Amino acid sequence: MKQEDIKKLPLPTEISQFLYNIYNKLYEFWGPQHWWPAETKFEMVIGAILAQNISWNSVEKAICNLKRSNILSVEGILQTSDEKLSELIKPAGYYNQKTKRLKEFCNFLEREFNSDLEKLFALDISSLRQVLLSQKGIGFETADSIILYGAEKPIFVVDSYTKRLFYRLGLIESEKISYNDLQAIIMANLTPQTKFFNEFHALIVKHCKEICKSKKPICNKCCLRLICNYYKNN
Repeated sequence: MKQEDIKKLPLPTEISQFLYNIYNKLYEFWGPQHWWPAETKFEMVIGAILAQNISWNSVEKAICNLKRSNILSVEGILQTSDEKLSELIKPAGYYNQKTKRLKEFCNFLEREFNSDLEKLFALDISSLRQVLLSQKGIGFETADSIILYGAEKPIFVVDSYTKRLFYRLGLIESEKISYNDLQAIIMANLTPQTKFFNEFHALIVKHCKEICKSKKPICNKCCLRLICNYYKNN
């Protein structure tokens, strides 16, 4: 980790207090988010793969198509032709590529874990993350989303919203900080609890979509403005 990647908050307790303060303010402002919106763990995993580079609204349409066709299962996806599967998940974008990703994951799950997602999720966090990252097309954010929301194990999910918010608040010097470096800062200063990490990540996403927007943040309505460097400087 580069020294310039983190603001001069020398004591871990200061960073911890800062992070918990952010969470408390967001929770008080937005309330519980009840994320991930899925009926089953398998649906959650499929949603995470489909969610790459696309809005959740589009993913929901694709998921609904899979449900209506009664193929939202390992067997259902593997037995469906590439052409039909691509058409069903078309709302999620990059549908030809994502068709391959879904089939590759389902083939892997069938081959290595007898199509039993719970056997995969029984792995410890480190092993589970390594196995997921070994699958083509699954990166850090997707893998960690599956671990947190699917396997229900405490790992903090980092995304562009997390980097934007923590950069503007002053925790990090650049939004270009690596995924793993920012995750390490957060997890070193928070108690690892699944529900807490779940809620914190969901609140960050909600806040950045509604208030801390990329181009035109609505700072005057922001519950974090009094502790935000961006607000103070602008």
